[in-house]
Amino acid sequence: MDLITRISQHFKDSAQTKLDAIELLAGPIAQAIESMVACLLNNGKILACGNGGSAADAQHLAAELVGRFEAERHELAAIALTTDSSIMSAIANDYGFRMVFAKQVRALGQPGDVLVAISTSGNSPSVVEAISAAHENELRVVALTGKGGGAIGEMLREGDVHILVPAERTARIQETHLLTIHCLCDGIDCLLMGVEE
Repeated sequence: MDLITRISQHFKDSAQTKLDAIELLAGPIAQAIESMVACLLNNGKILACGNGGSAADAQHLAAELVGRFEAERHELAAIALTTDSSIMSAIANDYGFRMVFAKQVRALGQPGDVLVAISTSGNSPSVVEAISAAHENELRVVALTGKGGGAIGEMLREGDVHILVPAERTARIQETHLLTIHCLCDGIDCLLMGVEE
């Protein structure tokens, strides 16, 4: 297969994955937006975590909320738990990597806050532990997964939201997670400010 054909196929596959996901994901994304807005209006904050590409997604979400998405507005309280190398390396060294987010959730999370937990497989041990810590501290969870949802899909509780991308390929899941993050940011702005464009 030549490169142009191969690249074209990536574009087609990505677009098709998103189109296939619309009916399945629109409802859960709307629920997540409502949960996150309720949290923010109650002076709560959004915590976000994930590994690898999902860590970048967590940081992207926090950046859009603290800075802005597409419209000017007041800053919104969001923290990516993936960014402090001293905290992460200390926890990983002393307790093992699976605890790098959970200990931060216990330290920073308050009842009513929302944890956005991102794992393409749904089985990331550090994200699973973060969700357990969130439940212990009475945070709501918005989970972004794929590949059937894995362990994370089985541990979510009433009041949590599962945004499960109907795909098996990591790249397609991550691409749909990014679109989901943009939908979350747009929906939050829409509900908070009445943005319609």
